[in-house]
Amino acid sequence: QLQFVESGGGLVQPGGSLRLSCTASGFTFRYNAIGWFRQAPGKEREGVTCIGRNGGNTNYADAVKGRFTISRDDTKNTVYLQMNNLKPEDTAVYYCTPTQIDGHSCTLSAAYEFQGQGTQVNVSS
Repeated sequence: QLQFVESGGGLVQPGGSLRLSCTASGFTFRYNAIGWFRQAPGKEREGVTCIGRNGGNTNYADAVKGRFTISRDDTKNTVYLQMNNLKPEDTAVYYCTPTQIDGHSCTLSAAYEFQGQGTQVNVSS
């Protein structure tokens, strides 16, 4: 059974930074592209970023390009999301899950149901 534990969220002022972590189990982590997704109140869940196997490629939603950086450590079955210059519109619950791939590239489409509880990020002054 796939399991994900997201952590690192919190309350931060606009312009601040946070680093999220997601540790996974129940599948062969290193063989999968992994993505971060978020859901704000009253909105649909959206893809934020993804990273391919071996960190070979990354994709970012336009809203976070230049501010967020995804990385992975396959020895720890963990993917990270460094978020800088946070904005109020980044407020959401953040989740991770494997993503679909297109050729050799990861996509911002989830490949599995979301299993984790997510981690809450609040950006407010």
